[in-house]
Amino acid sequence: MITRKFLKLYLLLLFNTLIGYSQNAELSAFSIPAELKENANAVVRNNSIEITIDDFDKMVVSEKKIVTVFNKLGNSDAGIYQHYNDDTKITDLSALIYDSFGNEIKKFKERDFLDVSAVDGATLYSDARVKYIDYKPVSYPYTLVFESEYKTSSTGFIPTWFPINGYYVSVENSSYTLKNPKSIPWRKKETNFEGFNIDKTDTDTELKYIIKKQMAYDYEDNSISSRDILPVAKVALDKFYLKGVYGEATNWQEFGQWMHKSLLEGRDVINEATKIKILDLVKEAKSPLEKAKIVYQFMQNKTRYISVQVGIGGWEPIAANQVDQVGYGDCKGLVNYTKALLDVVEVTSYYTVVYADEKRNLDKDFASIQGNHVILNIPNEGKDIWLECTSQTMPFGFLGDFTDDRDVLVITPEGGIIKRTAIYTDETNLQTTLGKIELTEKGDVIASLNRVSKGLQYDDKSYLDTFTEEELIKSYKSRTWSYNNNLEINAHRLKNDKENIVFTEDLEISIVNYASVNDTEYLFRVNIFNTENEIPKRYRDRVLPLKISSGYKDVDEYEIKFPENYKLNYTPQNKDLVTKFGSYKISFKIIDEQTISYKKEIIIKEGVYPKEDYKEYRSFRRSIAKSENLRIALTKI
Repeated sequence: MITRKFLKLYLLLLFNTLIGYSQNAELSAFSIPAELKENANAVVRNNSIEITIDDFDKMVVSEKKIVTVFNKLGNSDAGIYQHYNDDTKITDLSALIYDSFGNEIKKFKERDFLDVSAVDGATLYSDARVKYIDYKPVSYPYTLVFESEYKTSSTGFIPTWFPINGYYVSVENSSYTLKNPKSIPWRKKETNFEGFNIDKTDTDTELKYIIKKQMAYDYEDNSISSRDILPVAKVALDKFYLKGVYGEATNWQEFGQWMHKSLLEGRDVINEATKIKILDLVKEAKSPLEKAKIVYQFMQNKTRYISVQVGIGGWEPIAANQVDQVGYGDCKGLVNYTKALLDVVEVTSYYTVVYADEKRNLDKDFASIQGNHVILNIPNEGKDIWLECTSQTMPFGFLGDFTDDRDVLVITPEGGIIKRTAIYTDETNLQTTLGKIELTEKGDVIASLNRVSKGLQYDDKSYLDTFTEEELIKSYKSRTWSYNNNLEINAHRLKNDKENIVFTEDLEISIVNYASVNDTEYLFRVNIFNTENEIPKRYRDRVLPLKISSGYKDVDEYEIKFPENYKLNYTPQNKDLVTKFGSYKISFKIIDEQTISYKKEIIIKEGVYPKEDYKEYRSFRRSIAKSENLRIALTKI
């Protein structure tokens, strides 16, 4: 029999339990609307960023982030970390982890965070640090609640609003609030806002954005970067502070003037001994270009790259005489050093800021601190020369795909200028292969190849001459020709012509049991050494534009000799495809009863095309793949 006292206690416990669950109900993964789970590895339940600019040298940044993660691919959207440095102080830091039902399973206070350098082992010194939690979930889904706040005197970097962090993440609610009580002049730029439900408040003292119920974008093959379609808002102060240095700029010319005066001026001193040496090296040079080549080679031989992130937030280069003394530097130090050496021999050059690796432009319409790398620009009668100063092996005047074809900021004493780096067009990225192939009676292949690469195809292969014998053979067998079983490299000779930027490979190759041989027929795939089998994924309702990231041209020409007791009873059919995306041609020619020539030429054009063109492009690639797998049948004599 239940007593009144027991019933009262039971109801109290039940009430408290229900209260506890109601407090966390909003963090349950089951409360997320079904449409936000579609195509999502993670859902941002709420992300609130609040920035207060108390003065041009005083800024406070607070963030609260709640993210539900459905699988391991979504962990990157739930990072638990906060960066800081000598002029940035963390004032609040905590994290809570909840299970799928909204029950708290882990709690982290600031003292629980690991505190490490924010750079890798290749960096000699940096004041950049990060506090982080390396959380390894035991089950999915889980929900992270992360809160942080920091104060800084550097206002040159105002956090950017990226409400949607790429593909496969949806957003329930995201807000960005920038408070500017002193009305310090600022500029903003909103990109890709069209088509998104974004509420905005904009006054002299406050800027606020809110986005709600944004479904995840599903990545599609051969798509543009998410950066090109998702909304982003950038803000910059006209008057700012960076690591103790005052700055003022409203456009790229003024920004370049500030960089030259505050970061570069006076850091180009070269000691007398090096001056004498470099002047002696160029004394026979007949042109500024020849002088520049000599200086570039001197720099490459003398220095090596080591990251050194010191001096005005990692933006100020090490002084040239220091690099000269120690023989190393980061990209900034090595570019500044090379520029100083060129000044000695009276060749004009300019320090240049760029986004490296992923092809990305500096925003030419919005002057602010941007970029992640620097290179050197040498004006050359309208044909700019660009130098990558961190590589000891890069040819003079060649950038490769690390920094090619993008808008960059060239810093001159008169101010900043936006220029475009070298563009390697489709047909300049050329690979030609000439080969003699002998098919043996047992079905083996014995081949001699001469492969010549230029443009970005040079960039793809020039590193091969740095490999050991073992590394080179492994690369050919597991990377270049992994689709050919039983392939062996019997001899090789590589030539890296840096003057003309041409890479040549002469190879002797054998493949055991390549052809299928029986009593009446000898069957082999005619394209042995350069197959293009990729067929893009099919989409019934393509959403995103088609992007071909890099254009190229391949020309392959082989002379194929059959075994003596076999013959070809027909001439294989030629093929000629021409589309807006490029062209594909194969042709055959009978040389004699035992020999046939096979020639293939493929051109793929870089570009961005409407989504409606994707079906046609897929059909083009499918036709190519079919021809690439063409097999020829020989009959026994």
